[in-house]
Amino acid sequence: MASLAEVRRDEPEEEVSPMDHPVARPEELRLLEALLFASAEPIDQATLAKRMPDGVDIKAALAQLQAEYAPRGVNLVRVANKWTFRTAGDLSWLMTRESTETRKLSRAAIEVLAIVAYHQPVTRAEIEEIRGVVTSKGTIDVLLETGWIRPRGRRKTPGRPLTFGTTDAFLSQFSLEALGDLPGLEELKGTGLLDSRLPTGFSVPSPSDDATLREDEEPLEPGDTLELLLAPAVEPETEEPKPESEATEVETAEVEMTVEAGAESEADAAAEEDAVEPDAAEPDAGEPEERIDHADDDDGTEEKGE
Repeated sequence: MASLAEVRRDEPEEEVSPMDHPVARPEELRLLEALLFASAEPIDQATLAKRMPDGVDIKAALAQLQAEYAPRGVNLVRVANKWTFRTAGDLSWLMTRESTETRKLSRAAIEVLAIVAYHQPVTRAEIEEIRGVVTSKGTIDVLLETGWIRPRGRRKTPGRPLTFGTTDAFLSQFSLEALGDLPGLEELKGTGLLDSRLPTGFSVPSPSDDATLREDEEPLEPGDTLELLLAPAVEPETEEPKPESEATEVETAEVEMTVEAGAESEADAAAEEDAVEPDAAEPDAGEPEERIDHADDDDGTEEKGE
């Protein structure tokens, strides 16, 4: 029987792995790790350099630490000239959390959805006519976001308005096999959703989910997208005509200016005539002499009489 020492000699010696005696890492790398892990925000290079021992090349140390963490689940990255640890980009899907948000439809949205379901294909103007009030764009946007209604086509009428219809998601949401399974008039009365005393001639249309366009519908153009369909039409810029009142005021002002100009010209002409008349009325230079002569003659006659 072999001794225990012989058995031990026969066993092969185990190879020593380098991982069993890891090479000591530089102390500055450990310091950088500690600072970056403990910081809640990215740290700039200058702040890290102040915490390092003298003589440490901070750029080389950060580059070496970044290379060490490159294949790991956490990477050392530089964001806005600051350093921080972040989850590896290829593992971001692990951090994604999906949650279902429950949103309660408004009364207006429920009414619009019911009208689209029973009256499709239907336009926005027809929805407003049935409801009796204006339907805001946001109400239709909410229903489009839920995926329960969709644009079917365009009505062959002036303006080519969009026609709306329901989708398969609508049937799935309300557990319907087809639109024909929607409750009819008698069922709505039985559930108390409709008054038992209804107006004469009141009826509930038979909904149809036939995807084929009607005769009064046109298909959507290939370039149409949901954003363009919902965006308001851009009207071409045109010069706004002046209101009649403004035009009348302008014409009146022009007439007044013409009348004033005519009055000024007449006043100037009259002033010129007045300036000429006094010259014509002035006596001749010889006239005073004649009067003096006559006066002398009268004095001589008086003297003779005396």
